Amino acid sequence: MPETDNIRRIRAYIGSMPSLPTTVAKVMEICNNPKASPIDLDKVISLDPVLMGKVLKLINSAYYGLQNQVTSLVRAIIMLGVNTVKNLALSTAVLDKLADKSGFRALNMEGFWRHSLCVGVVAKMLARKKGVEAQRLDEFFAAGLLHDIGKIPMNNVLSDSYVRAMALADRERIPIHLAEKRSIDLDHAEAGSMIADAWHLDGPIADAIKYHHDLTLYEGKSRDIVLAVAVADYYASREGIGFSGCLYPEKLAPEVFQELGVPKAWLDEIDAAVAAEIEKASVFLKVKS
Repeated sequence: MPETDNIRRIRAYIGSMPSLPTTVAKVMEICNNPKASPIDLDKVISLDPVLMGKVLKLINSAYYGLQNQVTSLVRAIIMLGVNTVKNLALSTAVLDKLADKSGFRALNMEGFWRHSLCVGVVAKMLARKKGVEAQRLDEFFAAGLLHDIGKIPMNNVLSDSYVRAMALADRERIPIHLAEKRSIDLDHAEAGSMIADAWHLDGPIADAIKYHHDLTLYEGKSRDIVLAVAVADYYASREGIGFSGCLYPEKLAPEVFQELGVPKAWLDEIDAAVAAEIEKASVFLKVKS
């Protein structure tokens, strides 16, 4: 994309953001090794008492609904799986960096994060509905939770322009990402991709951030997650759960639902379950403090 002044300002802001903790980078490295064991992960997370405390708090929350309290990190990793704990660690680290009110000058912070939680829980519900194996479910949740993180630097750096983008989207009844492109020169998926690059995020979360509005351009191995996040994003915006600046989400092609293997009508049956899941998942926002 051409480097306009707005893009340069966003890029400079993202470049000045503190990086993710070394512990989290090491967790990602270990989890990308197919030979990694719970003991390997326990050794790394145990060196960071704050992260260890947050992971244990999440594991013992209503989000997982375990019958007995887990006090041993290695036992938690064995119970939940290496992949799930990796996504817990990554999600809490990203929220630590981004869930600050100072980044929300145009959008309402509570509305934004409620939308994000909704997308996370619906993506996970879609995964469960289509029979995805249990150890991958939280990858769908994490991708949904973080899909819109590109909106945060846009709100912080270009708040007046973002208000104009939301007004344009409302006036012309178009999706917010199209209004962003016209008002600011880039959309939140592009800004989010810059964050993913800066923090060396890869895999499903980075792909969902970058492609949830450009499904036809994505043919990677995480397509089921990217599709689920796109459908969950559509649902959250259509139902007005939270607010991420988009009152008029783009309608998804019938082929998206066919490929995902979940009928569109299913979205009309899940309201009560979604509300309950959002309540349980809200611990992700509380655990950052």
